Amino acid sequence: MTKTGTDHLKSLDDGREVFINGERVTDPINHAAFKNAVRSAAGLYDFQAENEELMTFVSPTSGGRVNKCWMMPTSYEQLVERRKSLVAWSRLSCGFMGRSPDHIASSLLGQMMGLPIFERHSPERAKALSDYYAFARDNDLFLTYVIINPQANRSKEASEQDDEFLVCGVVDEDAQGITVRGAKMLGTSSIMANEVLFANIQPLQKGEEKYAISFVVPMATKGLRILSRKSYEEHANSEFDYPLSTHFDENDALIYCDDVHVPWDRVFVYRDTDMCRAQFQDTWGHSSQNYQAQIRLMVKLQFLMGIAKRIAEVNGIIGIPSVRDSLGRLAAYTSMVEGMMHGMEAAGEMVNGFYGPSRHLVYSAQVITQEMYPELVNIIRELAGGGLIMLPSSVEDFSDTEISGLIERTQMSPATDATGRVKFMKLAWDALGSEFASRHVQYEMFYAGAQFVTRGHMFRTFDWDNATGMVDDLLGRYGLPQEANGKRQAAE
Repeated sequence: MTKTGTDHLKSLDDGREVFINGERVTDPINHAAFKNAVRSAAGLYDFQAENEELMTFVSPTSGGRVNKCWMMPTSYEQLVERRKSLVAWSRLSCGFMGRSPDHIASSLLGQMMGLPIFERHSPERAKALSDYYAFARDNDLFLTYVIINPQANRSKEASEQDDEFLVCGVVDEDAQGITVRGAKMLGTSSIMANEVLFANIQPLQKGEEKYAISFVVPMATKGLRILSRKSYEEHANSEFDYPLSTHFDENDALIYCDDVHVPWDRVFVYRDTDMCRAQFQDTWGHSSQNYQAQIRLMVKLQFLMGIAKRIAEVNGIIGIPSVRDSLGRLAAYTSMVEGMMHGMEAAGEMVNGFYGPSRHLVYSAQVITQEMYPELVNIIRELAGGGLIMLPSSVEDFSDTEISGLIERTQMSPATDATGRVKFMKLAWDALGSEFASRHVQYEMFYAGAQFVTRGHMFRTFDWDNATGMVDDLLGRYGLPQEANGKRQAAE
């Protein structure tokens, strides 16, 4: 049976420890801070159950139908087929769910493509990863991950912090597994996820082996504590006023391990600083998860293009040449992201029998979009002007006859009535300027790391040999004029 939204909601009723607003939440599924986002996540599974051919494939081990995010492509055609399902899921949130189930699944898929790298590290740990991938795929799990250390004193390494176990590390080990203590972030979508992957995207130094681990545990594991940030959903007073915040605030959380026990069959990297790096950088793990992120961003930018054009129409400025110029510029940005996505696929390569997207094109897109997204948002805000601010205080204003009459007189538009204008501008504000929207600007700028980090990936994966080879080839065709004359005279 294909997993449904009801199945997913049942799987989340597991007694996990979630903390927000100074208290432990006993029922996060129905808590005001999370309930709508949780149901948006469940809606992804309802959609896949209703669109099985588009969204699912038959698991090679269980024989059941599971989401195509778990399908390991063996050809360009299969990569495109998989991407179409990822696009369909992303469209349900207009690209605003950045850590939907296909993100971590894509990361694990890329790591599985590099399974021989894990085998060189440890055959036992490689088997743990392979077995877990089959388990997660066959159960169509929703995973989150925490791969960043708490910031604390950023001038110091993990081992140099005042608290030895500020960063999650090994406290003990026995025949059954390891015991870990400490924190990791940013556990985006932790509230609606089934399990969490711990790993290290930041480099570790020799001597920091206790932190050099990667493992996965269920969200309800004893000792695992989920410390949520402020909920934008909870503070959104209505769907009319905050249509995105009320449904797609997937939340972020710091996750703390209070002596959590992890069985060996769920440990993928153990006390190996270089393998922590290799887990993402030498496999296709990092590029695969960010390929998914670029697909989602493409959908999100297309949605923002709709917002931009509607702003111009609602404000009656669509015919102004300078406005069309701005819209054309925005459309070029968005089309460039789409074109690069197609390029990633067309320029992909086979690795260990599987077909992956071009890594250097993935990183090229990331470098560009990290800089582009805030600029794009600002251009759209310029189109909107003060109209994003001068809106009725809330939907409640429409229930008062006098105020409603004033709204009708002052919120006019050549494209719609006053209610339609307010409704749209409220959506535009939630996409561009609300607390929810500001978090998304920060997210798009840093979800893949600081910009110098993504530029470093670009430096690492670019084909420099080809570029410098052309330079050297041309340099080899000529020399100083006297050298050329000397060669001619010698020939005579």
